[in-house]
Amino acid sequence: MTDDLLRLTVLGSATPYPAADNPCSGYLLEGGGARIWADAGTGTLGPLQQHVGLVELDAIWVSHLHADHTADLLTAYYGLLYADVRRPSPLPLYGPPGIADRLAAFLTNGPDRSPVEAAFAVHELHDGHHARVGGLHLTSRAVSHGMPAFALRASARGASLVYSGDTAPCPALTRLAEDCSLLLCEADSPAHPAGAEPVHHTPEEAGDTARAARAGRLVVTHVGRELAPAEAVARAAARYPGPVGYAAPGAVFTIG
Repeated sequence: MTDDLLRLTVLGSATPYPAADNPCSGYLLEGGGARIWADAGTGTLGPLQQHVGLVELDAIWVSHLHADHTADLLTAYYGLLYADVRRPSPLPLYGPPGIADRLAAFLTNGPDRSPVEAAFAVHELHDGHHARVGGLHLTSRAVSHGMPAFALRASARGASLVYSGDTAPCPALTRLAEDCSLLLCEADSPAHPAGAEPVHHTPEEAGDTARAARAGRLVVTHVGRELAPAEAVARAAARYPGPVGYAAPGAVFTIG
């Protein structure tokens, strides 16, 4: 990969459990010489290794602690500590507050807490969190999902990709995505139940967010099982005038 390009590879985009041919949410972000696993949903560690191994990976970034975005952190832990992976130091892990204790609660099988920090160098996210991984600048903003949840803006050499994570439409996401090159936005809800507090986008709302943010391109992901991906794309495109795509497993989007 050329360092001056930002690239998104879709490892999986299914929800809330893997499809036969599509793991849950997980993406490989590459740019500025860095490689970041963004969300580690069920089944994504396998396809990740088609592109980069845990030895070469520079960081993991996790949007929130639902299992369809985190489950493969458990298998990554075993790979990092008890298999053939040899890293000089723990793998940086950026995630919501409490992520280390949540992992330890799953992994501990005796009186001693599992050594999560020996596998991962944990950095807890907060609203407005900034980090630099190689030549990639990462900005995280708190979004609206009924629990601590974050969206991500990854920028390198003038190109920018914004990933919504799981969230209802909210001003924080729109501001984070302003003038981004590509917005990767969830479209989980076919419609919002009457009286329920939204925690996801509908496809139309994904289009609205992309239009309000003046995003250069929209890619819908995390499409609910009630929707065909083509229908989600068409519904989003009815509200957003730019190009709209779908985060099919294995798809690669190059920016810049």
